[in-house]
Amino acid sequence: MRPDAEAVAEQVFIALADPSRRGILAALAAGGPATATDLADRLPITRQAIAKHLALLAEAGLVTAEPGERRRVRYRLRSAPMQVAQQFLAALARDWDGPLAALREHLDQKGGHDDENAPDRLG
Repeated sequence: MRPDAEAVAEQVFIALADPSRRGILAALAAGGPATATDLADRLPITRQAIAKHLALLAEAGLVTAEPGERRRVRYRLRSAPMQVAQQFLAALARDWDGPLAALREHLDQKGGHDDENAPDRLG
């Protein structure tokens, strides 16, 4: 994976780590473009907090600001950074699949799945 793609994925993961930001993204996905005030009416978060979260989401590329009527800024979702993060996770999963399959095969050959010989997991 390209270093710049990894940086994009990192920003997405940081943005998604906060439940308030996930709520904002979900509200935008469900209701379409909205202002910070519109989002504050729909979510249990103050408008000021939403504005701060939107700034971080914009920095991660997950939303874009569009000028609206009467100098109000509307925020719209952008899917490209999320797709980069999904590709990062898919590549990571592929990297794990081979070694995990080899380990499973090794354990199967050694009888590692024999429950009789397995240690008591809970004590």
